[in-house]
Amino acid sequence: MAVLVIAENTNDELKDATLSAVTAAQAFGGDVHVLVAGSGCAPVADQAAKIAGVAKVLLADDPAYDHGLAEALSALVISLADGYDQLVTPAGTMGKNFMPRVAAALDVAQVSEAVEIVDANTFKRPIYAGNAIATVKSSDAKKVVTIRPTSFDKAPGEGGSAAVEPVAKVDAPALSSFISQELNESDRPDLSSADVIISGGRALGSAENFEIIERLADKLGAAVGASRAAVDAGFVPNDYQVGQTGKIVAPKLYIAVGISGAIQHLAGMKDSKIIVAINKDEEAPIFQVADYGLVADLFEAVPELEKQIG
Repeated sequence: MAVLVIAENTNDELKDATLSAVTAAQAFGGDVHVLVAGSGCAPVADQAAKIAGVAKVLLADDPAYDHGLAEALSALVISLADGYDQLVTPAGTMGKNFMPRVAAALDVAQVSEAVEIVDANTFKRPIYAGNAIATVKSSDAKKVVTIRPTSFDKAPGEGGSAAVEPVAKVDAPALSSFISQELNESDRPDLSSADVIISGGRALGSAENFEIIERLADKLGAAVGASRAAVDAGFVPNDYQVGQTGKIVAPKLYIAVGISGAIQHLAGMKDSKIIVAINKDEEAPIFQVADYGLVADLFEAVPELEKQIG
């Protein structure tokens, strides 16, 4: 039996998290099919068809799927579920929204934020804010799984030649409707997929002071993140937040500036390949996970670092 990956997309672009979901799905051993749902999203299906290891792409192109509303998307996935033993999607905003509805309708227990597929029935997932990894075994005949994208390599986006097969719209209860959305646009890399991230904490003191983080990020071509404390203080928007209740990231380089290293924040970035911490408190918990630590006043260290970069 095949595995169905429900793709994250923006109607015109396939999100990188889907490539990680394909890698996770391959661990089950069956053929991997990808469902692309949206409005005017045929280009995304073509992108998905090129992913190495994908055997088939299902295209649900209808205005009902334009904004990924949970009722519409879950009804579509449920209608396709009989043909699959495993249903997999990234544990992002979209996956967390519709996948529990799928699991409930199928009367199975969802496996959330899996970081490793041990075998077809066994999974590893973080618990206690990532301080422990639980090994769980599911006896359900059909597995509904969300995966943490940062824990799986991205499948090659080229090399595949899967067929694209259209699927019809499925009627769903209109319990919600899309009203509007506000998106912050930036020339910097996306926080979830950036190779370099510079995050600031409450120690920066104000939104104006956060500019020193942004200037350094621009020099390095990095994304900008923040601790929950900095977001709650109003220094930066919510979508900058890294942590258990923010975004889970695993860049090649993570620079934490003025961040103490609370458990909530560490849960979102401790899988980074290299962690650099700048904090004037030498007892700050962030130094316990940092590969390189600098005990210094951030208002002196960061401008000096920017100066050295040139």
